Amino acid sequence: MELQDIRKALKILESSPEFASLIPEVRSNLVMSKLSPRGIEDVAGIPGRITVINQKPKTCAAPEYGASSHMARLILSIMKHDPEKRSAINMKYNPSLVEICQKLGLITSYYNRKDEPPKIRDKEGGTIPWGVQKAVERIGRVPDVIYHTGAWGKEPSLVLIGENPLEVVKTAICISKLYIQHSNYD
Repeated sequence: MELQDIRKALKILESSPEFASLIPEVRSNLVMSKLSPRGIEDVAGIPGRITVINQKPKTCAAPEYGASSHMARLILSIMKHDPEKRSAINMKYNPSLVEICQKLGLITSYYNRKDEPPKIRDKEGGTIPWGVQKAVERIGRVPDVIYHTGAWGKEPSLVLIGENPLEVVKTAICISKLYIQHSNYD
């Protein structure tokens, strides 16, 4: 079911050239977890991620389980706080995007990578669970959006979280259209 849900959402995403403006240098990934995940192998994502080809979002492969350890760790960390939130997509960070999300009524939170303890930073895969915990603690609940402004060698990032890929993608496209409108007025 998760693979089918991601495929449906990707069809919509790939038909939205506006979303290409939100794809970060590290590329985007769309993930969805099984109901009772045991680990990253139970989280479906896109091998090779979502990239930009001819100014449109494009996937290079069909979704599969275990395809994204980074985003899988994020959604698994989220699900410890709210098991209904099983899907997410990462996007580039920009302060304007945070403002747009807030104006849409999305709950936002963040973590500061500069506050990350060395023992977490030095442990492979430790940053994401730590960052999710900090973002949740900051507001006392799972937000719709978690962002960080980067650190040395780490690209700033914004992640949109939801119950399923279709919800996440529709919201991401809405954000991208508003972002382009906003950018045209700057």
